Amino acid sequence: MDVTRTAGPKSTVTLEVELPAEDLQRAIGRSVARLSRRTRIPGFRPGKAPRALLERSLGPGAVLDDAVEHLVDDAYRQALVQEGVLALARAEVEVVQAEEGKPVRFKATVAVPPDVTLGDYRGFRFEPEIEATTDERVDRVIDELRDQYATLSAVEDRGAKAGDYAVIGFDGTRDGQPFEGGSAERMPLVIGEERLIPGFEEHLVGLRPDETAEFDITFPADYAESSLAGSTAHFSVRLRELREKILPPLDDDFAATLGEFESVAALRDDVRARLERNALDRARHEFADRVIDYAVANATVELPDILVDQEVEVMHDEFRSSLSRQGIAEDAWLKATDKTEKDLHEQFRPGAEKRVRTLIVLSRIADAEGVTVPEADIEAEVERARARYAGQPRLVGYFESTRGRDFIRSTLRRSRLVEQLVEEWLTAHPDHPAIPHLEDDDRSEVDASAAEAAAATDATDPGAVVVGSTPA
Repeated sequence: MDVTRTAGPKSTVTLEVELPAEDLQRAIGRSVARLSRRTRIPGFRPGKAPRALLERSLGPGAVLDDAVEHLVDDAYRQALVQEGVLALARAEVEVVQAEEGKPVRFKATVAVPPDVTLGDYRGFRFEPEIEATTDERVDRVIDELRDQYATLSAVEDRGAKAGDYAVIGFDGTRDGQPFEGGSAERMPLVIGEERLIPGFEEHLVGLRPDETAEFDITFPADYAESSLAGSTAHFSVRLRELREKILPPLDDDFAATLGEFESVAALRDDVRARLERNALDRARHEFADRVIDYAVANATVELPDILVDQEVEVMHDEFRSSLSRQGIAEDAWLKATDKTEKDLHEQFRPGAEKRVRTLIVLSRIADAEGVTVPEADIEAEVERARARYAGQPRLVGYFESTRGRDFIRSTLRRSRLVEQLVEEWLTAHPDHPAIPHLEDDDRSEVDASAAEAAAATDATDPGAVVVGSTPA
């Protein structure tokens, strides 16, 4: 068997294989025996019918076609082993020549793990940026806490204003006729949030409970209900209820309701400390993201379509799960947005390419840096999955499988690599403030949503397939 190997675009390899004519002749003999065992030919025992009668029954060329199919399949597998090719998916096979008495020639094009040429991933010029914790930010958090404890009080001594909570009833007509969705008996809203038609709520300002207002308003040209877009309607509105938000006074009693705070000053100190810790944690994550972007930008890798296609499916599943958590069916969303599944996949593809490139480059850098993950850590993540998805045996089965464990291993290697690069930079810059993570001893290093999507699509982690590279 002669094999010629040629590298192709998008991390593919084409194997051109030539087999001696004698191999085809032997394959034909095996096909005659195989086909005659499962084809009933009157007057012959199973396995004993001659080729001519088989072809009379099965059709001209049936024996040759079967022989070529099996011969090419076997030769392709042998060629992979001979050339040391790791196939990511089934090959596209083209039989070039398959005639009795002549050599058999075929070409097999297959996606293979990409080679990665690493560039610089340590010589970046940027540094972590820590957002300052100002008095204004502390005040904003405390105002948000007061807002959470606010009460609503009926308004009786003034007209409505922006920010008030109102209940209105309204009737709308267009050309003197009511229209669908143009009326309501009791609709709650916050004046100024523009929940209704733009400009509608402006006509409520100044009204007192039980007062009415009449006005014309034009629907926007891009209004969701196309039959109303750009048209003018007349509305009669009654303000049925009006309430205002009353914030609790900022005093020591309020501070005490939020925890063991003896005073407003103690509360402010606690808020400031939390903001400072969050700022440090956020600075670390943002710095890590910039390190990743720098490393990926300096690396060269040609992405196999199969890995990008797979990642598109993963992103689609993540999107589907996001809709489900909001109580939205994907079919309903597609109909409402006038999109197709193909449109979604085209939308996801650039992000999928970026994600695959990032995962592959980080895994290769982890190889170069000798980052390993103890089996005990992988087992700990599998155990977390067993607990988290106790009622979902399919998900648990994925994480217990070889593919699921590879996903966990690759994920942990990448996260630990990035942590290592961050810590190395901090060690080399002792004057820079420390940027520790928020401590969480029970925190999983594997992102739950990414893990669920990988399990749902039975995906192979792109970083787990990298076998070749060229150092920087």
